[in-house]
Amino acid sequence: MNIQTIMVVGAGQMGSGIAQVAAASGMKVLLHDTTSEMLNKGLISINSQLHRQVEKGKITADRKAEILSHIHSAEFLEQAEQADLVIEAISENMALKALLFHRLDSLCQPATILATNTSSLPISEIAAVTRRPSHVIGMHFMNPVPIMPLVEVIRGLETSQIVFDEIYQLSEKLGKIPVEVNDFPGFVSNRILMPMINEAIFTVFEGVASAESVDKVMKLGMNHPMGPLELADFIGLDTCLSIMEILYDGFKDPKYRPCPLLRKYVKAGRLGRKSGHGFYVY
Repeated sequence: MNIQTIMVVGAGQMGSGIAQVAAASGMKVLLHDTTSEMLNKGLISINSQLHRQVEKGKITADRKAEILSHIHSAEFLEQAEQADLVIEAISENMALKALLFHRLDSLCQPATILATNTSSLPISEIAAVTRRPSHVIGMHFMNPVPIMPLVEVIRGLETSQIVFDEIYQLSEKLGKIPVEVNDFPGFVSNRILMPMINEAIFTVFEGVASAESVDKVMKLGMNHPMGPLELADFIGLDTCLSIMEILYDGFKDPKYRPCPLLRKYVKAGRLGRKSGHGFYVY
């Protein structure tokens, strides 16, 4: 298959970033969200990201216009019929993803590949709601998508070698570095990252050090560009909690138990940057 048209479902931070990267590689992109407000917000975000690149001299105004010309608003999910590949970038919720994939399966052409940008949920379970499990695969982009080079390419139990090769090669065409990963909770990135963040939260919870001190130790002592608690705020504490719960549920191992302080912050609405308050105030 020669992938020419990509639909991205979900115009949030991840979806708009994926759409931008795909458009920059010359792909025709259909960007869809459930409301026109969310869709327009995603398009504005892409325009702003590209405008900053123009201001910094990284791209020209003509190049910006060229990239934007590849992105088309898709008001209706039924437009997925036009796509060679659909990349799902909605909330990290299995019920919502299963419902979407079931619907996409009925709308898309038989050869269309369905990819999920899930950061931790099982690919095989998502694929099981479709009649094309061989054509379902994981493409876990890192945030922010236009900057971070990694894509975890995750096979489900039934993912065909042809589909895997196609997505691996496409990831390279998008300017990313694909890494093959098997279908286990959290894959590689979040299986390692989230327990580190969770342990950093336990360190604050147990009074070992303040959030600022924990982050300073990791930045100065381990050469991390961002401390784990600052990173948690950037990701979203609700997202961190969700992934820890998926790891805990998937492995039934107490080492993945979410810190009570993380649960407390999420219940209080302290979600990090997006709410204006997490471990830090924004």
